[in-house]
Amino acid sequence: MPLNLTKIAFGAQSFADIEEWYANRSSFKVNTRYRPTRWEETIGGSLFWIHEHNIVARSKITAYEQQDDGRWWIVIEPRLVKVMPKPKRAHQGWRYLKGEPPRDLEDGEDIGDIIPGKLAGKLQRLGLI
Repeated sequence: MPLNLTKIAFGAQSFADIEEWYANRSSFKVNTRYRPTRWEETIGGSLFWIHEHNIVARSKITAYEQQDDGRWWIVIEPRLVKVMPKPKRAHQGWRYLKGEPPRDLEDGEDIGDIIPGKLAGKLQRLGLI
């Protein structure tokens, strides 16, 4: 089973901003300073986007490419898959996703009706959701 990564959707003011990043693209690359040590295990896994303290979407990781300056590109499919929001604290760079990844949203489900991340995290810690 492939490993998954999480990354903050830095600069996105709304989920629509993330969707705009993907609009009309034939390829998509995410810049990172360091390649994961277990990078081979992440190919075929997903990069999960964190927005407003929730994991909200994912894209499949297809490859890694080194840049001229020593940094790396994480090459992902240019297809954004919405997932059931799951509370997740912010972090710098990427991290391995521990535990079960959130499920993909079904057709007709909308993440706009979901509880905000900070509130959902507090309710989850209390065992209410």
